[in-house]
Amino acid sequence: MQTRQSNALRAPQDSLRDAESVAPDSAPHTEPFDDVHELHQDGAPLPRYAGQSRSAPAKPSAMSSTMRDAARDGEDTPKPGVQADAPEPAEPLGPDDPLAPLPFNPYKGNRGITRAWHAMKNSFAGFRVAIQEESAFRQELTLAAILVPCGVVVPVEPVARVLLLGSVFLVLIVELLNSSVEAAIDRISLERHELSRRAKDLGSAAVMVALFICVLTWGLLVGPLVYGWVRGVL
Repeated sequence: MQTRQSNALRAPQDSLRDAESVAPDSAPHTEPFDDVHELHQDGAPLPRYAGQSRSAPAKPSAMSSTMRDAARDGEDTPKPGVQADAPEPAEPLGPDDPLAPLPFNPYKGNRGITRAWHAMKNSFAGFRVAIQEESAFRQELTLAAILVPCGVVVPVEPVARVLLLGSVFLVLIVELLNSSVEAAIDRISLERHELSRRAKDLGSAAVMVALFICVLTWGLLVGPLVYGWVRGVL
């Protein structure tokens, strides 16, 4: 009696084992209780048709790291296919923005000999304007017309001669720069302003320093020669 009962208990297990060994490995994936009817969204059973096989449910796509972080932090999960950290489009730079590209300058298009020719014409135009409009430049140009020939004929070393002539030309250079600064300030506004006065005073101070260098150079290099010549005559 006990042997018959043990055989009856083993029979379902053996049948299940035989069915698994007979089933091919290439069989489509099915879920347990595949014969249960599928249900509509409202709960009504969905009829099965003959020859219709039930496909395996699609596995949910893996969430990206951005979506997982947003879900963990309690934020709204970004929609699939939309880049969560897409940079916002940059606003166009205004004309007053320092990073905005400079407008094209048509006067900077010359190259080679043409550029040198136009530069020389502009330089002569600058000399002409300085002589006509700047009385200080005319006075210094007159002083240079006297000192440059003296610096050429005075009996000194070549290095001393370069210093004598260079100090004279330095005064002219600084005066031209000072005149250009004053013209730019007057172009902006002719009204009295503290910053405008300060800029013009600084340019005038630069001219005074250049004049002091010229007088000091000529006094140290030519002064002893003049003193010896005057002493010999007397």
